[in-house]
Amino acid sequence: MRVLITGFTGFVGSHLADYLVGRGDVEVFGTHRWRSRLENVEHLRGRVQFVECDLRDAGAVRRLLRQVRPERIFHLAAQSYVPTSWAAPAETLTGNVTLQLNLFEALRDLELPARVHVAGSSEEYGLVQPHEVPIREENPLRPLSPYAVSKVAQDLLAYQYWQSHRLHVVRTRAFNHTGPRRGEVFVTSSFARQIAEVEKGVREPVVLVGNLEAIRDFTDVRDMVRAYWAALDQGTPGEVYNICSGRGYTARQVLDALLGLAHVRVEVREDPARMRPSDVLLLVGNCERFRALTGWQPTIPFEVTLKDILEYWRSRV
Repeated sequence: MRVLITGFTGFVGSHLADYLVGRGDVEVFGTHRWRSRLENVEHLRGRVQFVECDLRDAGAVRRLLRQVRPERIFHLAAQSYVPTSWAAPAETLTGNVTLQLNLFEALRDLELPARVHVAGSSEEYGLVQPHEVPIREENPLRPLSPYAVSKVAQDLLAYQYWQSHRLHVVRTRAFNHTGPRRGEVFVTSSFARQIAEVEKGVREPVVLVGNLEAIRDFTDVRDMVRAYWAALDQGTPGEVYNICSGRGYTARQVLDALLGLAHVRVEVREDPARMRPSDVLLLVGNCERFRALTGWQPTIPFEVTLKDILEYWRSRV
């Protein structure tokens, strides 16, 4: 089976490639741009076919699909950092939608019967009321950032292409996922990297933080990529599935757990630059629909995930 991962050099894409290579029953292709950083996937050379393609170029996308002729596509390529979307809203909105539109139109043009997974986000739910937790797929979408709006657009575009053109598209709304290789701008990695830098003596003993009261539902990325495979393998085309652990942690709890693993004592200091214009305060999901369909459930304890993230940054600082 030929499988294509768009944006495979990123955090989730690299772990998905690891999982697929480990299965041994698929031929994996991964897209990257000429300026993509490749450190997450260098270990996969010879086991994954690296394919250079700028997904913003519709012609390049058609050539990519004509060359690879994938049977399954995991569409992960996107601008995925919420704060960046505030600084570059137009690029986030038009970029994330255009990449997916080019992919869909190329599939139609070439009449390829591939199954496509579109990776959505819990950020689509946005403003969630306490009585709506745990969040089900039917919950209203009230996005609170340009990034979240872009993911709603991707989500609904996928639904529309299923209804209008019968593209075999399965949508997921993944709640927070983390693990080794997570970008340093994301909360768990930000805390872990700062701690590792203090331990190595290259930073003063201070950890800068944003809003510590926001509650998130965390899953290990290595469990998340198993769920992505199950979604495309067993999911109903046109359907949407939450993927989550169902348990919420405040950013303060995450920080305290990492500080408990640290070899040093640090001061915690609030950094105004890390505050968002409108923050999502509560995201805890319900994935009964997905578990009933696939039997999937997380297997890696959050404490192990945090330990692995800290060890990852200790090895890199």
